[in-house]
Amino acid sequence: MEYRERAIETSLRRILRELPGVMLVGPRAVGKTTTAAWYARTLIRLDRPAEAAAFEADPDAALRDLAEPVVLDEWQVVPDCLGAVKRTVDVDPRPGRFLLTGSARIDLTAEQWPATGRLVRLPMFGMTVAERGGRPHSRGLMALLAAGAEVASTPDSPDLRGYVELALQSGFPEPALALSGDTTRAWLEAYVDQLVTRDADLVEPGRDPDRLRRYLEAYAVTSSGVVDETTLLEAAGINRKTAQAYERLLVNLHVVHRLPAWSTNRLKRLVKGPKRYLADPGLFAGVLRVDVDGVMRDGALMGRLLDALVVMHLRVEAEGSSSRPRLFHLRTEQGRHEVDVIGELAGGGVVAIEVKASAAPRADAARHLAWLKERLGTRFLAGAVLHTGPRTYALAEGIIAAPIATLWS
Repeated sequence: MEYRERAIETSLRRILRELPGVMLVGPRAVGKTTTAAWYARTLIRLDRPAEAAAFEADPDAALRDLAEPVVLDEWQVVPDCLGAVKRTVDVDPRPGRFLLTGSARIDLTAEQWPATGRLVRLPMFGMTVAERGGRPHSRGLMALLAAGAEVASTPDSPDLRGYVELALQSGFPEPALALSGDTTRAWLEAYVDQLVTRDADLVEPGRDPDRLRRYLEAYAVTSSGVVDETTLLEAAGINRKTAQAYERLLVNLHVVHRLPAWSTNRLKRLVKGPKRYLADPGLFAGVLRVDVDGVMRDGALMGRLLDALVVMHLRVEAEGSSSRPRLFHLRTEQGRHEVDVIGELAGGGVVAIEVKASAAPRADAARHLAWLKERLGTRFLAGAVLHTGPRTYALAEGIIAAPIATLWS
């Protein structure tokens, strides 16, 4: 495949110019190694036993005299390599020496990495549609909304079916760039098979792959929503302790994430539970074994898939933005008001986003945003209802309807 630059590379280059190393973290096959290799002279794949052997025996000696920058791919397979990196950068803290990549989260204890500021974690998400098209550096929808800038219509945007196809194509580079629909689905199903058997066992040995698969299916069915933990464990047929362990495992493998509930002293009686997401919308196809036609026949699943597509793009934008917005959701008790995504910018300003599977939402679609605007006053910067049609238009003062495609236009 032809290499496509990723949005995260602006941050990556900046870090490598000033710090000794960076750790790229994210799901397996999201493109971490491919991107890191563009900035390195030496690539060590620690998930290959032959290459890992020297680091297992003597990581300091193995690291010595390698042409830098050095990529240590899947570093968590040989975690002692972190100690070797620490010792060499303590002696020589020149910038841009090491890139570490990992698809499983292992917390860095003080004993492993006490040198604060030596190494920075940088999360890597699925490819956005803009990245797939070779346009990784768009300004970003939240930034446009916050600045009061014009959000243009996108007459060449997909229709509803086209958005579903884009979502199920996934953000994993190989299926997104090189595979057709049927082969993409087979790739994603194989990805999930390996996830619940090999990958999970590497992080937490002894997990039952069949029960883990049932839990992941329940997670997918309830994804993009606020769901009580009891609902998940009953759907998967497991107890609370096991459900909590499974969620922690899947978070550590970067294949699910939780969007925390937003809170403010200006609003009372808000739900505190998170919204749960599959990290990549294409995983719906791999976990639930659905295709485009299946999603088009299931309105609830369609809404969850579109929400996951939007949130993946917003996570990429937030990570690369200079304003570093934090993402939340908002829901009042009894669900009277609900906002899909709250982007809280530095200084406390808020951009609020709803997602609708509609080609032309009317003013009523903005009622939750209007309610939030009334209560937040000047703290509310802008709101948008993202939809599946081609036009951008005003719904109320400070609130617009805009195509989902404005996320990557």
